[in-house]
Amino acid sequence: MNRRSTKLVALGATAGLAALALAGCAPAGDGADGSGDTTTITWWHNGTGEPLNSFWEDVAGEFEAEHPGVNVEVEAFQSEDLQRTLIPNALQAGGDAAPDLFMVWAEGEIKAQVEAGYLKDLSSLTDVVESVGGAGTGWNVDGKQYGIPFRYGIEGIWYNADLFEQAGITEIPATFSEYSDAINKLAASGVSPVGVGAGDGWPAAHWWYQFAIKTCSPESLTKAADTLEFDDPCFVEAGENLKAWMDEFDGDLPFQSNPTSTPAQSVPNSSAGLLASQTTAMELMGTWHRGEVAKLVPGAPADNPPAPEWLSWMPVPDIEGASGAPGAALGSGDAWGVYVDAPDETLELLEYVMSEDVQTRFAALGEIPTVAGAEAGITDPVLKQIAEGTVNASLVVTWLDTQYGPVIGQAMNDAIVNLMFGDGTPESVPEAMNAAAATL
Repeated sequence: MNRRSTKLVALGATAGLAALALAGCAPAGDGADGSGDTTTITWWHNGTGEPLNSFWEDVAGEFEAEHPGVNVEVEAFQSEDLQRTLIPNALQAGGDAAPDLFMVWAEGEIKAQVEAGYLKDLSSLTDVVESVGGAGTGWNVDGKQYGIPFRYGIEGIWYNADLFEQAGITEIPATFSEYSDAINKLAASGVSPVGVGAGDGWPAAHWWYQFAIKTCSPESLTKAADTLEFDDPCFVEAGENLKAWMDEFDGDLPFQSNPTSTPAQSVPNSSAGLLASQTTAMELMGTWHRGEVAKLVPGAPADNPPAPEWLSWMPVPDIEGASGAPGAALGSGDAWGVYVDAPDETLELLEYVMSEDVQTRFAALGEIPTVAGAEAGITDPVLKQIAEGTVNASLVVTWLDTQYGPVIGQAMNDAIVNLMFGDGTPESVPEAMNAAAATL
């Protein structure tokens, strides 16, 4: 009998509380294993908004219709809650408290979950693994596949095309020298050039990440990820390059006033809200930011608001003369993992969720899919541009805080914010990373 051969109801808890699953009585009828019981699969995702929340509900219903005796309980949570509290707490509790299909993050985080014995090896799903190609690399641990990415894309600079035009910017900057020229033109036109939600730490830290992947050679980045030793001089040089770029400008530029008091998203006074209200002209952020900006545009409808026509995207410029791979990009995605004791039917559900049909419909919602052929569902020209940029990037590096793990990631992010907006030095960032690594 499967771990969940009786009817279970997943009760989602928020505000950092782990979700619990309560066992009840199985309804009459034949179950998935012919025993007369119902096999229940719990599925946790971060699609809290529409249309994604309803889409995953529909996908679960389609699977149930084709699999009599299987009940799929779907729960949506905020991504930060899932990653930082709900999933870690549930996996640590184990048993019926753990979800069956849930989101897993690449590199350091999934390695820790594999070492703890929480995840099922998905390597046997050869067709699914092959369908996502290189996008699945970050979820491969010791040659085995433990996560299947369902969305993947690179980070870039979201910008207001109308404000660019008003400032006389006619060419997309390809280098940081050209980018600085664009910032000065925007400032001269009376707009704050770049927004950053430094109050949440990681959005500011991503600026250092970008300078690191464009300053360090691919070999240096790979070695640091493998050894968790950050003694290569390029990590200090990355901070020097970042500070030199920031020091080119007068006053608060290139960022808005009081960046460390600004949250990243979800509320009007966030950096996403500043871009949405056209108070700032640009923001460095991942592929999800189109939806974040759309819902914060003043007067936007509450349900499934469209992105403003002026919202555009460009890849992060290169640093002239640096050792990083030209066109190197920072990015990753979201993936599905399966709990080690999940019912066997969970693998069938994962195969269906990752089918080309479901992924193509997923793309039509404004997402960037991973399965080959599903990109045909993308209709938005900006998302097509991001998808093309992801394919054309010479090197895609996973978010560094994810890659190095939460302990190093938190110390790194704190040190970067202090470097950018406090009294930190370029040397203090790798020093903090090495000190955190020593505690592991």
